Amino acid sequence: MLTWVIVFLVVALIAAVLGFSGLASGLASIAKIIFYLFLVLLVIGLIAGAVNGF
Repeated sequence: MLTWVIVFLVVALIAAVLGFSGLASGLASIAKIIFYLFLVLLVIGLIAGAVNGF
C-alpha cells in the first residue's frame, strides 16, 4: 500500500511540473488518503500484535 502512495506522489509531481494543476492536486489528495489509511492499518496491526504477545 505504501508503494501506491509513492506512485501517486510521483505522478502528481510529474503532473505538477507539466502544468496539470487540477490533476496534480487530485493525485496528491489520493496519495494523502492512501497514506493515512496505511497509517491506520499499521497502528491496528501494531496493537493487534501487542495484544497477541508478538
